[in-house]
Amino acid sequence: MTQSIQTACPSCNGLNRLPAERLGDDPNCGRCHAPLFPGTVVNANASAFESHVTRSDVPVVVDFWAPWCGPCRMMAPAFDAAARALAPDYRLLKVNTEEEQALASRYAIRSIPTLMLFRRGQEVARMSGAMNEQQLVQWVRAQER
Repeated sequence: MTQSIQTACPSCNGLNRLPAERLGDDPNCGRCHAPLFPGTVVNANASAFESHVTRSDVPVVVDFWAPWCGPCRMMAPAFDAAARALAPDYRLLKVNTEEEQALASRYAIRSIPTLMLFRRGQEVARMSGAMNEQQLVQWVRAQER
């Protein structure tokens, strides 16, 4: 029996169900036809966050950041590179805490950047502080079960 997974599209946030073994086959969204795993960061508002974090079977790494934060801006290129390195096994999202204050409050974000790893809507790991690409990828991979 083939196991299927549900994942949100990074372009339209529509939910897609596909066989797990097809993750690496560059699948496209059934709604908007954009690539489901382009290896890019998703800039997420509250609605996109809910689709990707709570309704997707693909683990999600979220960077809670703010535009005025120097370390956040410094880490942005490394986060982009980590998105390419970790796709299709992980989806990487950025949440601007200035625009999404309710999300920041919900997850008790006290310092930025703060990275959180979610599996099926549950927080499984958290790390505060800027990291380079190698450190990001190592941190994420260290959380695998």
